[in-house]
Amino acid sequence: MAVNEKYESFEKLEAFMKDVFIKAGVPPQDAAICAEVLIESDKRGIDSHGIGRFKPIYIDRINDGIQNPVTHFEVVKDHLATAVIDGHDGMGQVIGKKSMQMAIDKAKQHGLGMVVVRNSTHYGIAGYYASMAVKNGMIGITGTNARPSIAPTFGIENMLGTNPLTVGMPSDEDFPFMLDCATSVSQRGKIEHYDRINKTMPEGWVINDDGSSEKNPSKALTGLTKGTSALAPLGGLGEETAGYKGYGYATVVEILSAALQQGMFLKALNGFDSNGKKIPYHLGHFFIAIDISAFVELDQFKKTTGDILRELRASKKAPGEQRIYTAGEKEYLAWLSRKDKGVPLNDSLIKTIKTLKEEYKLDSYEFNF
Repeated sequence: MAVNEKYESFEKLEAFMKDVFIKAGVPPQDAAICAEVLIESDKRGIDSHGIGRFKPIYIDRINDGIQNPVTHFEVVKDHLATAVIDGHDGMGQVIGKKSMQMAIDKAKQHGLGMVVVRNSTHYGIAGYYASMAVKNGMIGITGTNARPSIAPTFGIENMLGTNPLTVGMPSDEDFPFMLDCATSVSQRGKIEHYDRINKTMPEGWVINDDGSSEKNPSKALTGLTKGTSALAPLGGLGEETAGYKGYGYATVVEILSAALQQGMFLKALNGFDSNGKKIPYHLGHFFIAIDISAFVELDQFKKTTGDILRELRASKKAPGEQRIYTAGEKEYLAWLSRKDKGVPLNDSLIKTIKTLKEEYKLDSYEFNF
């Protein structure tokens, strides 16, 4: 545990976030969904997308008038296994959960379901929605575009979002296969986390417009907003370490998050108009559910998946390494570590929670700090 870091229970922090959302104008049922998605991130040890983003990404945007607390979920087109949704800049978690549930329902009828969304907002960890499909005995796939962050290979201008391409598959183990990661070397949320704990970033995460590497997280965040810095794509800068692959996958997610639903893309997602005024982000998402039983018995799929994962973990390790992991395993281990202790909170997060508690007059909450 870091210096001055304290723990608070998942239940209390989830209830607190729900009540703040309600005070900010989010309907109670929707507020519960939003808080559930956020706390799920902290449960899995994904500190870049949990309560640390609660105020700056959601509450502040509602208060700035660029995100609607009341979500109008409009079905623009609905055809058998597919649908197009307009979220009207409502709460991304609400839009995301309803859309994936629609994809799951379609998959139950047709074997496959795909729902695409335009005019949404940040929907939290993509793994939450893939997990919904997994819990229904399905393969879940989702992705979203985001405000410009990644520079294309051989470029220095932030053009693409961190654009996660997330896949979840059930297995016969205690945890599913869950690949939930950005198509950049790192992502804004992790840089924000480094900034909160005053930690220097590794070389090669962020490139400045003069070609130099930026290791100060505060300067990197400022540069990303101003467009004078950019994230490296997955694989890194240039072609020597295959950065073009991350660039390519980020572009795949951008297209699937904009072209099918005719939504916004690239620089149109920067959150500012031509006069520098804040505007809604108008993000796009896609959700795919695949019913495994339409191909093979679920237990057979789980067994094969589990065998693959176990053989990978049992393979020969590099000198000095004690363990090989498979996707989703570290998040499961984080849950085992945190389930009795709760969420670790540093001084910056504690200050934010105290500020929100005072601002929204939630005096009934007594925290462990």
